[in-house]
Parts: sequence; C-alpha cells; structure tokens
Amino acid sequence: MESRTTTAGVKLPDDLERLLAASHNDPFAYLGPHRETRDGVSGVVVRAFLPQAREAEVIPADANAIRMVRAHESGLFEAFCPQVADTFPYQLRLKLRNGSEQVIEDPYRFLPVLSDFDLYLIGEGTHLELHRKLGAHLHRVDGVSGVVFAVWAPNAKSLSVIGDFNDWDGRRHPMRHRGGSGVWELFVPDLGEYCIYKYEVRSNHPPFLSQQKADPCGFYAEMRPKSGSVVFNIDRYQWNDHNWMEKRSTKNLLDQPMSVYEVHLGSWRRDPEEGNRFLTYGELAAQLIPYVKEMGYTHIELLPIMEHPFDGSWGYQTLGYFAPTSRFGTPEEFMYFVDQCHQQDIGVILDWVPAHFPKDGHGLRHFDGTALYEHDDPRQGVHPDWDTLIFNYGRHEVRGFLLSNALFWLDKYHADSLRVDAVASMLYLDYSRLPGQWIPNRYGGNENLEAIEFLKRFNELAHEQPGAFTAAEESTAWPGVSRPVYLGGLGFSFKWNMGWMHDMLQYMEKDPIHRKYHHNNLTFVMLYAFHENFILPLSHDEVVHGKRALLSKMPGDYAQKFANLRLLYGYMYAQPGKKLLFMGGEFGQWNEWNADSGLDWNLLDFDSHSKLRRFVQDLNYLYRSQPALYEQDFNPSGFEWIDFHDWSSSLICFLRRARNPHDFVVFACNFTPVVRENYRVGVPEEGYYRELLNSNSEIYGGDNLGNGGGIMAESIPWHDRPYSVNLTLPPLSITVLKKE
Repeated sequence: MESRTTTAGVKLPDDLERLLAASHNDPFAYLGPHRETRDGVSGVVVRAFLPQAREAEVIPADANAIRMVRAHESGLFEAFCPQVADTFPYQLRLKLRNGSEQVIEDPYRFLPVLSDFDLYLIGEGTHLELHRKLGAHLHRVDGVSGVVFAVWAPNAKSLSVIGDFNDWDGRRHPMRHRGGSGVWELFVPDLGEYCIYKYEVRSNHPPFLSQQKADPCGFYAEMRPKSGSVVFNIDRYQWNDHNWMEKRSTKNLLDQPMSVYEVHLGSWRRDPEEGNRFLTYGELAAQLIPYVKEMGYTHIELLPIMEHPFDGSWGYQTLGYFAPTSRFGTPEEFMYFVDQCHQQDIGVILDWVPAHFPKDGHGLRHFDGTALYEHDDPRQGVHPDWDTLIFNYGRHEVRGFLLSNALFWLDKYHADSLRVDAVASMLYLDYSRLPGQWIPNRYGGNENLEAIEFLKRFNELAHEQPGAFTAAEESTAWPGVSRPVYLGGLGFSFKWNMGWMHDMLQYMEKDPIHRKYHHNNLTFVMLYAFHENFILPLSHDEVVHGKRALLSKMPGDYAQKFANLRLLYGYMYAQPGKKLLFMGGEFGQWNEWNADSGLDWNLLDFDSHSKLRRFVQDLNYLYRSQPALYEQDFNPSGFEWIDFHDWSSSLICFLRRARNPHDFVVFACNFTPVVRENYRVGVPEEGYYRELLNSNSEIYGGDNLGNGGGIMAESIPWHDRPYSVNLTLPPLSITVLKKE
C-alpha cells in the first residue's frame, strides 16, 4: 500500500491519510469488512474510523465479541475476524472518551441502496421521481433502521454527511461514489427523523477546498438564518381532499370561474402580541382559508413557499426546492393547509421559480466545486437584474432536477397549479443584457433553445396530472405561451396579461380630465385578448418599490379614490380572462405592501374600507353566478363592444355572452366624475334589464345614483342594436345589467 509522510514525520497509508483529510472518494474500499488472510488463516478485517471512542469491539450476530486494535491514534480501529463470510451482520461496541458505552451499526458493512437503473435515469435526466431517490430518506436495510443519504455531485473529490450525530466531522461519514452517475450515497444506521445534516463537499480542483452544503433535495430545513437540512418523513400524512381531487380532474378551468387571491403568507397577518411573529400553517388554515372562502375567491396563489434564505426576496430566491419553508411550520403542517383549502373548495396555486437561484454559499452555487446547476460563463449563468444564477437547462441532470421538482409539488403536496415566475428571462438569452453581454444560440438567435424545450416538457408533464394547470408570468409578445406544445406553443394553461395591467393602471392613475386622450388604454387589449388564455392580474409587483398601493394610485379626493378603485376592479371582472388580486387590495391598503409586517387590518374599522371589501366580495359572487362572465373567456363570441367611440366622455359599453347566446350581461363604464343622465345604450333584446351591480351604490360607499334597480328596454334602435336602455351613469362607476 502506498504511504506518505505527514508533517510530523509519521508515514500513513494513503487511505488513512485521505480519510483524515476528509478527501477519500472510495471509503468502502478501506472501511468496513474486507477479506484477508493472516498467518495462513482466512478471515475478514473490520476497519472503522471512530475518533469518539477510547476502545471498540466487533460484536458478530452469532459469535463472541472481538476486541478492536487502535491502528492509529486518530481513531482508526481494526479487528481480524477469522473464519467468517465476506459479509456478516455485526455491530460495534464503543467505550467513549467520557466513559459511557454505545453500541452502533457500522455504515460501511451495508451494500448500496440505489439501483443501477435509478442511476441511469438520473444521469439521463428522465427520473421524474427524483425526490424518492436523492435527498435523505428514512429506510430499513437488512432489518436495520436509519437514513439513506444520496446527492448528485459528479465533480467532487470527496463527499461526507455531517451533522450533530457526528459532531459535524467530515471524516466520520464519507459517502460512496456511484461511478459515472455522479451520485454519492450512504446509509447511516440508527439515525431518525428531525436529524439535522449537511453535505461536506470537497472540490476536485486545487486547492481542494471543502464546502458545507444544504441538501438540494431535502424535504425540510432549519429556520433561517440557520441553513441545515432536516430529515423528515413526508409520506405519512393522511389526505382528506379526495372529493376535491376527483372533482378537479373532471373540470376544464378554461370555462370555469377563476378568481385568485394572491398571498404572501409571511405578511398576510402577523401576531403582534407575540413580537410580530409569523402565523403558522395551522393558524393560516384557521384564519386565511375562511376569509378567502367568505370573500368568494376560487383559488389562493402563494408567493413561493419553497425554502429561501432571505425574507426580502419574498421566496423568489429559492434554495430548498423540495422543502416548504420552515418559517410557518413543518412539511406536514403545510400539507394540512393545502388539504384544508381543498376541503373548503379553494384551489392552491404555488409560485415556482425555475429561472434562477441565489448565490448563498450553502446552496446550489458551485455545488461540487464547479458550475454544476448553473452556467460557468457569466454571460449565460448570472442574472444581471437580481445578481442570481441561471440554471443550465441544457444539462440532463439539471433539467431532471427541475422537472422532478415540479411534479413533486403537484403530487406530494396536491398543488393544483404552478405559476412559473420570470418566464421572459428564461426565453431570451439577451434578457436585460446589452450587446456583448450574452451568447447567441447555435443559430445566432437570442432564444434560449434549451429553456424553451424545458418549459414545453414541464407543461406536458404537469398536464398529465389530472386537473392540474400551469400559468406563466411572461411579459413579452412571445407567441403561443398558452397554446399546446403539439401546436407549437409553450404549453401553459394560462398567461398573465402584463400588458393589460400596465395599460389599465397607467390609465386609472391619470386625472379623469386627461383620460379622454388615453382612451386606447381601455380598448387596446381587445386587439389581442383572445391570442392567449389570459389571467388579468393586479399583483404584488404593482404595490411595492415606490409604485404605491392601488388606492394611493387613484386620483381625486378621498371619495373619488375609492370610486376609482371600485371602477378598476369592476372593469377587471367585466373583461375576458381570469382574475387575480393581491392581498390588501380588496379593502384598500393606503400603504405599499411591506413584507415585514401584516396587512393594515385596522382599516376595516373605517366605513370606506369595509364597504370596498364588500364590493370585492360581491364582485366575486356576481362573477361566479354569471356564466357569461367566465364560460367564453377565450372565445371572441363571448365579448361584444356596444360602443367604444365615446372617448370624449371616457365612456365605454360592452356585453359578455355565455355559450347560450341569450345569456348575456351588459356593462356601462363611466371613467369621469360627471353624472351622465339619459345616456342611451343599445341592447340586443327587449325586456326588463335588472341592475346586477352598481359600484356607486351606498352599500359600497357611493352616492346611490343609478337606475332604481333596473330599467325597461325600449324599441329604439341604438348602437346598431334593435333596442336600447336609457341609463343614468353615476360618476366613476360601472353599471352591470342583465335582462330578466
């Protein structure tokens, strides 16, 4: 055996030297049982590195204990066991330095757990249940309980599991390298749930530095600022949402009502009596879910709940891709939250971030000493806006990691949907880059071909889950974002309509006297409204970083601000497309969203705010009760202009139709603070038109101007319609009519 000289002048075997340096890449070749012949006697040498022990013995299952010899002062022990099989069950009995005794299993006597087929699929990037193989799993091997650790790090020199159980000593539990797969594996007996661990990864390049890394596939993590991974059993929760899961698989959400309440769990509500602490998943289930149901929403969308180190990223700089954040509780408690949503007929949408990840040292960055998950070249690998790292979608294992992660949330946590953040940054190689700061694709273009293929495959797989859907936050004119892959699209179910959000907020912020010069902001959306399956969002991004809260954006005096906001919400619900509103908008926060504190719930003590919330609640119930408002969101026959030419008065009228053409709803919108009396609006049929909603109603904080609850159509042709109604349109209002 090759030997080297240490700085103390003592010659060590190469294996021991590497073991002491925590740089051994094949510990099973040295530790554990090995066949040898000594003095003509065949037997097995059991070798164990036990720096915590003063003395040690091997205890075979069916023989007397055999004393181990201290082969090196560092804690290397050996015992020669004559006339035994190559592999035989045994334990190690230790006398510890503190005088106590301990009987342990030897990790280095067990065979590998991962199959060659698993390793092949991992390397191919097609293992779609990666979470079942990589990470930390409670397991029994040969009747012995423990934890199997497995991690992908193909370019590491060596890799060890470290934790409280071995005093964070990387020499104690070096892992087995599973060949060309790049996977390292170790079964550690006697470990149980809630064990805290990391991986000590030593680089294969000079100066061979080691890093302590959290588990990329870990199911649970310590509360920040700590960063250890935690062993957790995610398979024991008993779900009670069978009715929901079965029902959702029979629905086509394209023709169903979908009103989304966007929530940041850390700041929806805090507990001021206990130091402004976060609410737990259980407390959120008890408070948030009934509120959402009472308000009439159909879905909750959660800003990323995957583990993240920095509160200020709101979850969009994810590190623990397989771990719901410990800020609010355990993985099981998050399952309970989702389960309770479903039992109350509330769908759950999770924001998911496969576009980039942060540079924190315990995370994915240079995981094995090389650019493993990311690109090495900063022109491809670093996001200039967020100073984060971009996934290498062209690498099979990275693509498999992300695809498996997406399916993990849909499967293990029963998520109904994943909304993919920052899709535009994935599609374009030159996104937010100047010339010379990006590398063209193989055809010389700016499209990220690998990311495009990844998104298509993601959507194909996600839609194989019964009833699941996907949504894209995509801010460009990329065609076919929400068209099927087989038709050349990216395959998303829905796309956020960022253009509509921008145009509408720009319009609503203007003083009404100037709105007539920007009438196209109201009407332009109908030129492209049916090119995609749109969600109309008023999201968190519009109420932070100096953009002001929605209510604060509105012009006019106190009452006019509320009237404008009611008009904006009413117009959103009237337009084709699904709906999304960020928390706090429903009752009119004055202040920008602050992720470090709860919403200003005290505002509900004031009439104007409580009445605004009542208006949003009634909008949701009206929306859900009228098929004309959702059945044909993505069909041009579901929308008809009545009149959009009255730009000088900032008035527009239109109708929405259900699949039944006689089921329609008429909308008249007055975007000025002037009462419009005797305003005639053409309608398609005769009869009595009941006023379903008037945003100027006193119950919403208005002046109660309107049409007395309804009006009879007259046989006076108007707006190219055979009949018409003569309306009073209150200032800054939306009036909703339906023929009885």
